[in-house]
Amino acid sequence: MDTETAEVVDHDVTTITCVCGNTVSKDGLIQANSEGVPVYIGENTAVPAGLAPWPEDEDLYTLCPSCGRVYRDAVIEETGTAPVAFRVDPDAGPIAEAIRVHWELST
Repeated sequence: MDTETAEVVDHDVTTITCVCGNTVSKDGLIQANSEGVPVYIGENTAVPAGLAPWPEDEDLYTLCPSCGRVYRDAVIEETGTAPVAFRVDPDAGPIAEAIRVHWELST
């Protein structure tokens, strides 16, 4: 089976066009940890319930909340390609809750 790969421009994670067609400007993409859980970007404050802390090793991923595909930022930045690293369920469980919390904080 071939690896699914998103479109990306110039090694820039903010330019991902997910395999499902979602983009930053369409339904949004979310920075996540190595488990696909959205991370909290705020500094010097407690991490809100449901979100993961910003990874100390800066190993970030980009989550498509529309379909649950997750891309590893380091691969995109190094190679200029965006293979799907893994998938999560964006509609159920802790991932769905973290997505909801993320969007509430972003508005």
